[in-house]
Amino acid sequence: MAVAFARVSDPVALDGFIGKWRERWPEWAVAEVFVPAQQRQLVTAWFALLQELTDAAWAGDDPTPGSAKLGWWQEELQGWSLGRRRHPLGTVLQRHDAPWAELASALASLRASRDLPAGTGSALAALDIFAAAVAALERALFIAENSAAGTANVAATLLAVHPRWSGRDADHIRDLLAQWPVREGPRPRRIIAALARARLGRTTAVPAWRVLWTAWGAARH
Repeated sequence: MAVAFARVSDPVALDGFIGKWRERWPEWAVAEVFVPAQQRQLVTAWFALLQELTDAAWAGDDPTPGSAKLGWWQEELQGWSLGRRRHPLGTVLQRHDAPWAELASALASLRASRDLPAGTGSALAALDIFAAAVAALERALFIAENSAAGTANVAATLLAVHPRWSGRDADHIRDLLAQWPVREGPRPRRIIAALARARLGRTTAVPAWRVLWTAWGAARH
């Protein structure tokens, strides 16, 4: 199945993808004050890319269209590692020296995580390969000081937003909270992981005062 993206000018299309991510994460409008201003577009473009990838892997009743999109993304990310880009998000992301080919290789693992094991520990383990690739990208993009940190926080965040897990009962939520990792990784990852944790069990956005407190705590860690 061929996958095509609308031919729209890069700035307009870029804003559309970032805007779609912001719609799902309204808390970021408050939390991003703790991210350096010069880094904010890079951060939101990166998180928008992760949303595109996870939507392709997990959304819908039929996995076939999403699998085709992941195939397209695998080619695209491999192209980024060679200096080529087609997707509007690449206008912000591709120019950065980061292991894009590793992320492309990890998409097979992301595809396999569509249906997760029942246990929280097993579900986190099923996300580990993709989470490690994401953490490696974030260390490169955001110049993290600890090259070994971040994978556990990525996996926990992914599980918290996984459509086949996030709707589970209170026991599963308590189990994930009990296993939630310590804050690690670059500041944007620490903040988004803390927000994902604060969202667990909620049906509405986290209140602004709690977002501010949560993001501040994650940023200063």
